[in-house]
This record gives sequence, structure tokens and C-alpha cells, in this order.
Amino acid sequence: MDKPDYAILGAGALGSVLGAHLARAGHRVMLLARGERAAQIEREGVTLRGLAAFTMPVPVLRDPSALSAARVLIVATKTPGTAQALAALRHAAFDAAFSIQNGPGKNELLAEAFGRECVLGALADTSAELLADGAVLFTRNVSVTIGELPAGSSERVRRIVHEIDASGVRCKDSAQVLSLEWSKFCAWTGLMAVAVTTRLPTWRFLVDPDSALVIARIVRETARLAQALGIALTDESVLPVASMASGTEADAVRSITAAGEHSRSTAPGHRVSSLQDLERGRPLEVHQTLGYAVAKTRELGLELPLLETFYSLVAALDPARQPRGT
Repeated sequence: MDKPDYAILGAGALGSVLGAHLARAGHRVMLLARGERAAQIEREGVTLRGLAAFTMPVPVLRDPSALSAARVLIVATKTPGTAQALAALRHAAFDAAFSIQNGPGKNELLAEAFGRECVLGALADTSAELLADGAVLFTRNVSVTIGELPAGSSERVRRIVHEIDASGVRCKDSAQVLSLEWSKFCAWTGLMAVAVTTRLPTWRFLVDPDSALVIARIVRETARLAQALGIALTDESVLPVASMASGTEADAVRSITAAGEHSRSTAPGHRVSSLQDLERGRPLEVHQTLGYAVAKTRELGLELPLLETFYSLVAALDPARQPRGT
């Protein structure tokens, strides 16, 4: 293949959704994958079910060192091991690179690998699940949002947004992408912590007043961290984070239970990706997300006790956790 339009690092749920849609739309796509997942795509292509139902052959590259360049790099792996994966691509040239992973630390890793001028901000309000048979269940298609960092838009952003959106995965640009990334992260810390500890479908723990209270307190603590870093928050997220941070705790709980009722009616089968990982014995993204927030908290001398407590609890549940003494 000539220089790909899109190199997608990771052929899990969202990487497969993006790769299959972009390839079907006629773009030159290369999925960077390994092991049995790579072999399966080579044999069968990428099969999507749910919101989109089709099978698309997509080229696979097992050896990242064989990729010399691509117009756009999309990082769609789980966060554990990201630094090592990017190290294998440092030699490659990209016009733009962005990550749809969870946690704000992703942009720092990309900038270290490829330079800040190459990196775009991005977040995905999009959900999919890699099924046991290798097909991907596409469950939520709200939006992938992309923008220049720390703020602004550009012709390269608009082109990428147009191509992804036209392929069938909803996409938009934002001049305030860093604010959106952190607003999503504030919401995600609460959702991830409670999803993993309750092991319930998303709507069930959202509508429960007790778990909603825990989520509200974690979100409000993470919002304090964002504000200490000088990052403005917004309500343009899965939860109205800015209002939850500035209003009362009771109002925040009501916002969460209302989101739960909406989820019950629109996506009753939705489960947070970390819960999917836990149930399948895969490593949790705990150190790169909750751990990142706790490290920043300590650097700034803040006291966010619930965030620290849930970091320790979720880390203890991580299937990748090594027993003491090993």
C-alpha cells in the first residue's frame, strides 16, 4: 500500500469501527494489530454489528517498524502499554496524530513521541464492544470530537472531521477541545470507578441514588483538579460537568439520575469499557487515568480523598495486578 491516509494503532472495538468505516468510504487504511486479532482480520476482515452491520477487509500491519508514514495516526488502543507502542512508531512521519483513549495523559505521550505540532486533541463519545467471536458491536454513535491544542481549529482538523463523519462515524471539530477532553475525563473518573465496583450496566448504577452520590462526589473532586490546572469545564459531556462542579451536590445527583433514565431508554445494554475489560480479565486503565489524576493532585498539593480511595480500590481489582512479593 502507498502512504496510508489513516494508520490506526489498535484493532479493538473503536479502532475496528473507525477502520472499517474509513476503508468502506474509500480511504487507504492500515490497522496496526498483532496476535490473534491481526490474524482474524487478515482471514475475515472487520465485522460490525449493531448500529452498523457490514464486513470490510482492512489491511493489517503487524510490525510497526514497517510503517514509514501516514497522513493521520489514530491511537485507539487501551492505555496500558501506550508509551511502548508509540516508541515503535517514532521513526514514522505523520501529518497529524490524535488519540481517542481515556485520560488526558495521552496527549503528553503523543507529543513526546512525535512533537507537539503534530498532535491534535480528541475525544470519543462513541461506544463499541469487541465480542467473543471477533465481531464488533457498535452501540453508540454520538460524536468523535477533534481540535487543535490547546484551542482552535485548522484546515487539517476540518478535513479529518469531514472524512470521518462522511464515513458514517459521527465527528465534529471544536475550538475548545482541551476543555472537552477534561470535562469528559471528570465524568469518566466517576463512571469508571462505580462501573467496576458495582459491575452493573450503566443505566442501573446511574439511576441508583447511592451510586449516583458517589459519582457526583468523584466528578466534583476531579473538577477541582481541572480548575487548579486552569482548565475551564463545560456541560458538553456525557454528564453536565461544569454545572455539577459549580452547583450543589444534590443538583449533581439529580443530573446523574436523569442521565441514567436517558440511558435506560436509549442504550439499556451499554456497559462502561472498563467493566468489559474487568469481566474479560484484561488490564484496567486505572493507572493511566485515575492514577494520572492522583499524581497531578499530589503535585499540586490538593486533597481529593475519594478519588485517591477509588484509585486504590480499582487498582486492587485490576486483573493485571501482580500479587505482593512477585
